[in-house]
Amino acid sequence: MTLTTEQRSELRERMRQEIEVLETNIARLEDGLSPVAPDVAIGRLSRLDTMLNQGINQSSLSQSRTRLVRLQHALKRINDPDFGECIECGEAIPIARLLALPECQMCVECAE
Repeated sequence: MTLTTEQRSELRERMRQEIEVLETNIARLEDGLSPVAPDVAIGRLSRLDTMLNQGINQSSLSQSRTRLVRLQHALKRINDPDFGECIECGEAIPIARLLALPECQMCVECAE
């Protein structure tokens, strides 16, 4: 089963929306990664808490950047005839899975 024109349009719009959200989140996360200057008068525990939050933000930033690249790649290949087919078994990936994860390249069975 190949994707219909409407399904491709819906996926394209979903990817563009998710890319926009990710770009906004990435900018916000990057702003939160600025180091805390040692001369800033905050308590020792507050400094440790800030450093912990920066570590969490760094992880989120890395995951967001990875997903952004995958979505951008999927958006570029959405018009390919084999878009929506599993790269492992060649079967069609269900539209519900593509709507949830438009960048996925494998069906649920092969992804497991």
